[in-house]
Amino acid sequence: MDRYLLNEIKHISNSMFQKNYFGVFHGSISARTSVNSFIINRKKAILDEMEEEDFIELNCVESKDYRWHEASSDVDIHEQIYRALPNAKYIAYTMPPFATAYSLINTNVIPQDYYGFQTFSEVSIYDPKNYHDWNERAADEIATFFQNSTQKLLLIRGFGVLSYHRDLTEMVKNIAVLENSCKLLTMSSIIK
Repeated sequence: MDRYLLNEIKHISNSMFQKNYFGVFHGSISARTSVNSFIINRKKAILDEMEEEDFIELNCVESKDYRWHEASSDVDIHEQIYRALPNAKYIAYTMPPFATAYSLINTNVIPQDYYGFQTFSEVSIYDPKNYHDWNERAADEIATFFQNSTQKLLLIRGFGVLSYHRDLTEMVKNIAVLENSCKLLTMSSIIK
């Protein structure tokens, strides 16, 4: 595996863990390594202490072998996004606390802060409706959303944030800006 790419992802993963966007075993991050291949964290990886062996490389066109079972439980979502969006280089599934909490009681995020407004102006909150079969539907619905949208970030009610980008830093910045906007909206509602 590309050592520079791994180091970059390990560094970002640690930063996102420190910000509470990932849990100890919760969340995923991946990077496309070729047209049909990507690396993703393993199921049992601790996302703030990533090492090379915590990643697994998968190929989208070969049959799914034992490696797919060792990969993050979000692997199907990552695979579908990579298949649907040739311009996706990086993908992350995070659960930032303020954005996820905000999604439980709202239908969209309209940032009132400068950076949030400049970055998004508005973010719709996707309602999966039924959690009972969400795991089976998630990969297709998320990939379809991104195919039909210019947004590179999807806030899903009670589930978290899926994001992709060609630039790893920009992807993480978008998550951070959304989280900060939701935090400020929540805090300002308490003050009123």
